[in-house]
Amino acid sequence: MQYAIKNATVLTENGFQKTDLYIDNGIVVSAGSGDFVTAEVFDFNNCYIFPGFADVHVHLREPGFSYKETIKSGTLACAHGGFTDVCTMPNLNPVPDCVENIKAQLDIIERDALIGVHPFGALTVGENGEVLSDIAALSPIAVGFSDDGHGVQSDAMIEEAMNLVKKYGQIISAHCEVNELLNSGYIREGEYSRAHGHRGIVPESEWKMVERDIKLAEKTGCKYHICHVSTKESVNLIREAKSRGVDVTAETAPHYLIFTENDLQEDGRFKMNPPLGSIEDREALIKAVLDGTIEMIATDHAPHSAEEKGKGLEKSMMGVVGIETAFSLMYTHFVKTGKMTLMHLINLMSKNPRNRFALGKGEIKVGEKADFTVFNLDEEYKINPDEFLSMGRSTPFKGEKVFAKCKMTFANGNLVWKE
Repeated sequence: MQYAIKNATVLTENGFQKTDLYIDNGIVVSAGSGDFVTAEVFDFNNCYIFPGFADVHVHLREPGFSYKETIKSGTLACAHGGFTDVCTMPNLNPVPDCVENIKAQLDIIERDALIGVHPFGALTVGENGEVLSDIAALSPIAVGFSDDGHGVQSDAMIEEAMNLVKKYGQIISAHCEVNELLNSGYIREGEYSRAHGHRGIVPESEWKMVERDIKLAEKTGCKYHICHVSTKESVNLIREAKSRGVDVTAETAPHYLIFTENDLQEDGRFKMNPPLGSIEDREALIKAVLDGTIEMIATDHAPHSAEEKGKGLEKSMMGVVGIETAFSLMYTHFVKTGKMTLMHLINLMSKNPRNRFALGKGEIKVGEKADFTVFNLDEEYKINPDEFLSMGRSTPFKGEKVFAKCKMTFANGNLVWKE
């Protein structure tokens, strides 16, 4: 199949250029390399073409929880959001803690995935924090190791894991949470929790484990990545570690950069883990994203059924969806307002995660497979969960007006979504 994509502004290795793209059998080719008389033509005047985005923290729920999401529905939603590579978290059934279990996931990916899906292996067996997974056997297959949803509570266990992960040239992506500090909470301890009679989670539950893990990463030399950073104290620890040369990176999500505990409503769509923080937390996170302390935007896309999310703040399951709205939200709140450049946002959502997790260069150039996304940055729309392609519908951004609408996505040479 041939495609001619006309009149768009394309992010190439030489920067943004107004140019046409020609795709022949999945490969980007030069204009004069073939006969494109019969090509399918798309006129994208006033649109931008970016390398496909990469999200290093998503939940696609298969195998084990296909009533929430499937590889097929989840990757279609990813394409709708402009993502062409994602890393999937291991809280599945079976948990990918050995080669046999991760292959159960890989078989579904091979059959159903529309984009690149790169599974994490579990750091411990069953993600229970007691016995290490088969790190040696999983290392050639997994994109990294994580017990997402659980912090590894034992200092000795995480240090042993770091030594093994370093030995095999891998990376740990850590969910930082000290269990004994949770106090059965489910939103952030603060004004809202106290005013509305909710059990709160103190910020120490996150940053105390960040502090411990950074010390051990420095000691072992392990490549270490911190999931969904949400507190100002975590930001300070990461910034200090980087200044000492510790091999640490971090991600945060759009909801932590836009909302605070003051925006909470008595609705399960505002419940996620970690919870929304204070105004001071948000300001620290924004500064960290702008100055490079936090290098990646990840969504922690976590679909649940309507029943699971319809029980209010206390009883709904934790997790919101975000893969279809991430770029629009970041563009609207940070690029369009002049707080960050468009190029900085593309680095946060494509270049930086790709480099850290070896997900491919993500370049649009002649001779490479078509792997890009097309956005009309001027098109405004209202976020309507009923229009999501994900099976999950729970988002705190329901009804918000945003700019930047995805028009098309190519992944690995294939046209995987178009408006």
